[in-house]
Amino acid sequence: MLLAASMLLPIAQAGPSHAADLLISQGKPATASSAEDSALTPDKAVDGSTSTRWASAEGVDPQWIQVDLGGAAIVSRVRLSWEVAFARSYRVQVSANGSAWTDLYSTSSGDGGVDDLTVSGSGRYVRVYGTARGTSYGYSLWELEVFGTGGGNGGGGSFIVAAAGDIAGTCDAGDGTSCEHERTARLVESINPVYVLTMGDNQYDDGRLSEYRSYYATTWGRFKNKTRPTPGNHEYYDPAGPASGYKAYFGSIATPNGKTYYSFDHGNWHFVALDSEQSMSASSAQVAWLKNDLAQNTKRCILAYWHHPLFNSGSKGYNPVSLPVWRALYAAGADLVLNGHDHVYERFRPQDPDGKATPAGPLAITAGVGGADNYTFEHEVHPNSLVRLTDLHGVLKLTLTDTGFSGQLVQDDNRVRDTIPATSCH
Repeated sequence: MLLAASMLLPIAQAGPSHAADLLISQGKPATASSAEDSALTPDKAVDGSTSTRWASAEGVDPQWIQVDLGGAAIVSRVRLSWEVAFARSYRVQVSANGSAWTDLYSTSSGDGGVDDLTVSGSGRYVRVYGTARGTSYGYSLWELEVFGTGGGNGGGGSFIVAAAGDIAGTCDAGDGTSCEHERTARLVESINPVYVLTMGDNQYDDGRLSEYRSYYATTWGRFKNKTRPTPGNHEYYDPAGPASGYKAYFGSIATPNGKTYYSFDHGNWHFVALDSEQSMSASSAQVAWLKNDLAQNTKRCILAYWHHPLFNSGSKGYNPVSLPVWRALYAAGADLVLNGHDHVYERFRPQDPDGKATPAGPLAITAGVGGADNYTFEHEVHPNSLVRLTDLHGVLKLTLTDTGFSGQLVQDDNRVRDTIPATSCH
C-alpha cells in the first residue's frame, strides 16, 4: 500500500499522481547484494514484468538492489512493488558514482504492497537498501521503477559482460551442481551478458579437442556464440599441437584474423584479447600489433584480457612476461585488465606498469575462479592489492557504460563477494 507522508524524510512524500514522470529504469543494468537463486536475479526487477521478480538471500540483513540509469538523471519518483518478502526498514538512495550515497527516502515501518514515492534528487544510480526484513524471508521486488529525466544510453548504452578464467575440469553438465563449471555456467546464463570473456585455461588438463567436446562444451559451450576467449598454458599442452584443440573448438571466434590475439568493439568500449603463451616481448609481433591496434582505436574505454597476470599475490607471484603489454596499454589510457592463471580472485587499485598507484592506470583483476580447483595466497601481498579471495568459484560481472564501469564478483551460489565501485574511463 502507499506509505503515509509522515513516514518520509522531508525531501520525499507519497502520492499517486505523477503524470509528467518518465520511466527511466526499465531494462537498465541492475545489480544486487545477493540473489536467492538463478531465477530471481536483479534484472528481473527492472524488466517491466510484474510476473518476474528479484529476491535476495533469505534471513540476512542488510540487502540491496541498485539500477544504473545509464547517465546523470534527475529522479522525481520511485515506485517499489514488493512481493510477500517486503522490507520493514529501508532507504532509497541516489549516487553519482555508485559508491557515495545520498538518502532520498527512509522508513522503519514499511508494510509491503506498493510504495509509490515522490522524491527529489539527482545521480546515475538508484539503490534500495534494506536494513530490516518484514518477514523471515529475504527481500523481494516485482518491480523497481525509477521516474524522472535524463539517464539514457548515450552512444552505445550500458551492457553487461561476464568473465572468468581457469574453467572446465573433467566433469560435465550431466553431473549437475556437483560439477563446478556447470554451476558457474548456470550463473553466466542467469546474468545473460552480451559477451563472455575467458581468461585462459578454459579446459583442463591439456585443452584437447576431445576434452573440450566432452566437458567445456556441455557447460560453458552453451553460450559459445557470445564467448570471446583467450588461451592459457593448458591449451598449449595439447599433444596435437599448441592450442590445437582450442583453435578447433572455437574456430574463427578465437582467431578472427588468423591469430590467437584480436580486438573488437561494443558501445564505447574497445576490447583486446591477448595470448600470453605467445611472445609479449617489446619487439614481438604481438606487441607491435597491440600498439598499432591501440593507435587506431576510437573508443573512449579499453578493456584488455589474457591469461598470465603481471601483478599477483597468489601462488604464482609477479610475472614480468606481460610488462611490455602493460606499458602499451598504460600509454593508451586503458581502463581494465583481466587475467586468470592463479585460481584465486584479486582486485588491485589502479596502477602503472611499475606498480605505482595512480588513477591514470588500469584497474587489474585476477579472476581464475571459473571452476578449477582453488589455489592459496602464498606470496607477499602486493601493496596495491585491495581484495583477495579464494575457496570459491564464480564469475566477474561487469556493467560497462559509455563513460565507465562497475562490477561484482558473483559466487556460484549467487552471493556477491566483491563490489567494484563505479569508475570513470580515462
